[in-house]
Amino acid sequence: MKLVRRPLVLLIPVAALLLAVGGGILYAQLEGADRGIPPVDSASNFEILGVEVDVAAANAEAARVEGWRRAQALGWKMLWARTHNRPAGQAPDLPESVLSGIVSGIIIEQEQIGPTRYIARLGVLFDRARTGQLLGVSGLATRSAPLLLIPVMSTGSAAYSFEYRNEWQRAWAQFRTAGSPIDYVRPSGSGIDPLLLNLAQTRRRGRGWWRMLLDQYGAADIVVAEVEVRRLYPGGPAVGVFTARYGPDNQYLGRFALRVPSGTGLPRMLEEGVRRMDALYASALERGLLRPDPTLVIVAPPLPPILEEVAEDPLAEETAPSVPTGTVTSFNVQVATPDAGSVQQAEVSVSRADGVTSAITTSLALGGTSVMRVGYAGGDAAAFQAALRAQGWQVSVVNGNTLRISR
Repeated sequence: MKLVRRPLVLLIPVAALLLAVGGGILYAQLEGADRGIPPVDSASNFEILGVEVDVAAANAEAARVEGWRRAQALGWKMLWARTHNRPAGQAPDLPESVLSGIVSGIIIEQEQIGPTRYIARLGVLFDRARTGQLLGVSGLATRSAPLLLIPVMSTGSAAYSFEYRNEWQRAWAQFRTAGSPIDYVRPSGSGIDPLLLNLAQTRRRGRGWWRMLLDQYGAADIVVAEVEVRRLYPGGPAVGVFTARYGPDNQYLGRFALRVPSGTGLPRMLEEGVRRMDALYASALERGLLRPDPTLVIVAPPLPPILEEVAEDPLAEETAPSVPTGTVTSFNVQVATPDAGSVQQAEVSVSRADGVTSAITTSLALGGTSVMRVGYAGGDAAAFQAALRAQGWQVSVVNGNTLRISR
């Protein structure tokens, strides 16, 4: 009886081909030079956009310099009006030397340069520390819990998130969040982000996978920013329908539409859509709609108490200070630190709480949110929160053993 080996010989290259193709598909999902847009660092700047200037001078360079100088003055008045909710005409006039000291940059949105004329739409960046003193504000009075942002864009019959680089993702990455009450967690879209934060994930309501993602990205809940771009014909007028959603259940918060006359205005439309969508989320925060979902919090099981018999020492002094005993649990505590003094004050206040054994700042962010590693031996997480509230802090749970405190 003979054994036929030819089918086996044919199967070996076929299997090798399948493995090569499968490996290529997996490689294509994880790698690629056209994905990932790092978000801009906006923790230390106030941003004013849409400053219109039209200046004539002796030459093009002089007109441009004068246009930027006027943009600084107009931007200051617009920032003052936005902060105090008053007309820009009531803003105090600042000398040019002071304006040059608080302005950290000029953003050119659109400009036309002629021989003796300069017409432009500019943006002005103000240093947060120096400008905050003139505005009379040191930071935001109300701040949301960290929210994981997933931008979803639909064009034609295709919808995608971080699967590949797109203009909607770019608009959110370039958005400066210093003036927003929403604490966005903006992934860059590189690495494993396209596999974890894809379009299918935004439609998943199961809490188990969401808990893992929020714990990995350091967020408390999710916001999904959707835009559907409708084009009449290639390069022609385009309409964007923007929808703001919140939470794993895709709770509807609001919707609006913008239109541009040609495809060249699409980036500008998306930038305006980001600002208006941020306003929708800010309004929802004021109405109390952006409350962290308790079903997304990872609750660690309580550790059993350690019972030890301690012999009484007859020579021990009755007035000996009490030292926290028991298991020491580590907590990550987030706190807003507008300046260096607030960091030291937060450490001293937290270290004075009953049961706290140590309080060390592990991540320092002046003008933003710093993180402290706190050792606590006074009980469970509820007891630790009560001890912080006794020191005058407002406490909210971000995720697991991560808390956020504010005055």
